[in-house]
Amino acid sequence: MAALATAPARTDGETVSTRSHLIYFSSTSENTRRFVGKLGRDAARIPLYAKDAPLLALEPYVLVVPTYGGTNGEGSVPKQVIRFLNNPQNRALIRGVIGAGNTNFADNYCAAGDIIAAKCKVPHLYKFELMGTPEDVDRVNQGLDKFWTLLSQKQK
Repeated sequence: MAALATAPARTDGETVSTRSHLIYFSSTSENTRRFVGKLGRDAARIPLYAKDAPLLALEPYVLVVPTYGGTNGEGSVPKQVIRFLNNPQNRALIRGVIGAGNTNFADNYCAAGDIIAAKCKVPHLYKFELMGTPEDVDRVNQGLDKFWTLLSQKQK
């Protein structure tokens, strides 16, 4: 498994800044962290605990987010992700979302990704279950390469 790079650009004691183009949240289950680690890309983790310094994005990024169980979408987006996206700079720099979930959630499968994509007006690029499969890893890596290439061409 590839090492997960999570090097912040700087810290001022109150925030941790990152230039990573992949930002993720992972609960204590670590399923999302393990998936992101398999991608072998530089990535930054949204802090798990409110007492931890908040993360500040300095570059456009794709967010990888798990879905928590909830009824009709209520409670699907982790509170830590809501806190992260409530920062105007973080919200302005999101370019896409990748959802992680559990098919046992039925209609709520990857609902956090759907909710964030709709609210932030960005594409929900991919959905995977739990820790993902090797095929998910390949598809996400290929998709991210294509996504960033197309995005850079549009910005010229």
